[in-house]
Amino acid sequence: MSTDVQTGTVRTNVPARLDRLPWSRWHWMIVIGLGTVWILDGLEVTIVGNLSGKLAEPGSGLSITQSQVTGLAAALYVAGACTGALFFGWLTDRFGRKKLFLLTLGLYLVATALTALSFDTWWFFLFRFLTGMGIGGEYAAINSAIDELIPARHRGRIDIVINGTFWLGAAMGALLTVPLLNGLPTNLGWRVAFGLGAVLGVVILLVRRHVPESPRWLFIHGRAEEANKLVDSVEAEVKRETGRELTEADDYIEIRQRKSTNFLEIARTLFARYPKRAALGFSLFIGQAFLYNAITFGFAQILRTFFKVPTGNTGYYFAVIAVGNLLGPLLLGRLFDTVGRVPMIAGSYIGSGVLLLGTAWLFHAGVLNAVTMTACWCAVLFFASAGASAAYLTVSEIFPMETRAMAIAFFYALGTAAGGITGPLLFAKLVGTKQVGDTVLAFVIGAVVMIIGGLVELVLGVRAEGKSLEHLATPLSAEHARIPSPRGGAGTPAPATGAATG
Repeated sequence: MSTDVQTGTVRTNVPARLDRLPWSRWHWMIVIGLGTVWILDGLEVTIVGNLSGKLAEPGSGLSITQSQVTGLAAALYVAGACTGALFFGWLTDRFGRKKLFLLTLGLYLVATALTALSFDTWWFFLFRFLTGMGIGGEYAAINSAIDELIPARHRGRIDIVINGTFWLGAAMGALLTVPLLNGLPTNLGWRVAFGLGAVLGVVILLVRRHVPESPRWLFIHGRAEEANKLVDSVEAEVKRETGRELTEADDYIEIRQRKSTNFLEIARTLFARYPKRAALGFSLFIGQAFLYNAITFGFAQILRTFFKVPTGNTGYYFAVIAVGNLLGPLLLGRLFDTVGRVPMIAGSYIGSGVLLLGTAWLFHAGVLNAVTMTACWCAVLFFASAGASAAYLTVSEIFPMETRAMAIAFFYALGTAAGGITGPLLFAKLVGTKQVGDTVLAFVIGAVVMIIGGLVELVLGVRAEGKSLEHLATPLSAEHARIPSPRGGAGTPAPATGAATG
């Protein structure tokens, strides 16, 4: 594939051609090659949470406490994810989606394998941080590529379901830890668990090699001919598979090509041109990051502390709530494209927050046991997982093409730093006191932040369902654009300053 860059002004209908494609095996290849990475993230988070007790036992090979695993190690993983998102997000917008989603997966593989070989706590902490960097970089590169390759009418449900597969990995990780903890020596089981995560990553890497670069990124970065040839090949493949002739794509956009976009222009775009959208993204990410990173990292600790569930059995309970999380995006995802983004995102955030407040009240009243607590969490997270997935969808579709990966990275990093670093540290400390009231406080904080996120969506949410990415935010490099109307017809020329502000 040529990497020669010749910048100039081009007129292209590549976005319209991609958006009008019928669903095909090619799209499934994109989903499998890129979307399966969330399984790895779910596997990582769950393995650490469920192995925390075993790692703290004498003979594990590490001198580490359970609170250090669920608190400091979890926070370092999230800090790495934030760092990786920002660093690799910038590289993704500059050098392309494909190079980065191969690089970040490679980093994850190496760091996870080296975690399995940990011989001291500093080594374990270091490679938890580097594993997080790989996963954080994946979020920016993968969400960018998926949204730019999937047709607009399918974008919402596909993005939400893909992000929701985090919980398939979580269920796998939870069930995996049970035989590893109960059937292998203390110093071996946790190492095998991390090693299996690396093996799964290798399988994903083999599939991912066949995923192409984003044509949208190519034509903006001076490789219009390459973008057209790529879309030509995809159209030919889809026509052979479906036996259908494709309709003409007559919506064009004019682009002044560029090699890169500097940080100043990215910052100006996010905060000066789209301040309301920036506030929306920040609110959604803080809400879901605090609830998930604060609560799920410590669920196994809650089971052991308050319900005396043996260390080797916590995986069964976590697998159940993971299934509840997975069902949310699978069953509700379609509604984000039909009922609409705003009512569904707001409803899932507010609904999960209210249910969590109810769970906190029941827990405080002392009427829950391990099974009923798990059932309550299933209900909370059924809605919360759909909303959390929609947060990634939102920030990946409401900002211009040139800033997409960096926007995802920025809001992921800030929101996750606020909720995902402070959350595990605070939650581990509150649960560690073994006082019911302290744990209830953690539940209430997570619930209130989620509800606030839902209220912000009601006020500032963008009705993005069924609309092309260029309609939602005209590329910064566009001189003139024929923007498709919300019904899919041809629109009117739009100025280069963007399709919308605020």
